[in-house]
Amino acid sequence: MFVRTPSDLGALIREHRLKLGLDQAALAKKAGTSRKWLVEVENGKPRAEIGLVLRTLKVLGIELDANAPSNSTGRTRPPRGVKPVDIDSVINSLKKRA
Repeated sequence: MFVRTPSDLGALIREHRLKLGLDQAALAKKAGTSRKWLVEVENGKPRAEIGLVLRTLKVLGIELDANAPSNSTGRTRPPRGVKPVDIDSVINSLKKRA
């Protein structure tokens, strides 16, 4: 599952919680949060504390894997509006200065 928004993250947490047969109170207790906080996160709270989110994911057995999007050649591409850097030209210009 790709997590692109706080709502996606909330859905992921809810899905795994239900797969494990946990209710919100039980997961909140295991993660050291409140049920209210968990309800808010599952509903896509955009400013949830990252430490609590990571602790909740750990309790659920979810690992994060951050990958940059890639183009059709398999190379990673920069975010929109950011020009790619030609590393060879950077290295060559530095060699010329030395």
